[in-house]
Amino acid sequence: MKLSATLVARLVFLARVTGRESRHLQDTDARLFVAPFTPESARQIAKDAMLAERLDAFVARFSRLQDTLGDKLLPALLDAVGEAPGTAMDNLDRAERFGWIASADHWMEMRRLRNQMVHEYIEDPVVLADALNTGHLFVAALAQATEHCGREIARLTTK
Repeated sequence: MKLSATLVARLVFLARVTGRESRHLQDTDARLFVAPFTPESARQIAKDAMLAERLDAFVARFSRLQDTLGDKLLPALLDAVGEAPGTAMDNLDRAERFGWIASADHWMEMRRLRNQMVHEYIEDPVVLADALNTGHLFVAALAQATEHCGREIARLTTK
């Protein structure tokens, strides 16, 4: 199947953007989780501006990469392989089938976590530490999805 120049440009752009977003997320993740993030760490946020900034950067970068991959790149990639993009869950199921993401169910867990971290100000240090540690565990899955999609885009656009 011959891809339009517009779709090729969009895919290449999204691969470049998600690659950069993934590297930034991994860098912030490494700085924030240099030691385990505990409820006591969460209590220090009000007193430690650098920690607060790292936390904000982690949440923003996690959310941005998850959004860009799930809401923009996956539908464009599905279009490129001749699959009509559908609902978010349909897109995730097909992305899992193609091997672009490890698990649609885990992706939905990431989405719920993203919504919790972005839309709810978490005041309970235990809940905050738990949410951040869960996000930390998902960073590898986001990085892998970025790599898998990037390889597929390279395959499709270098024919």
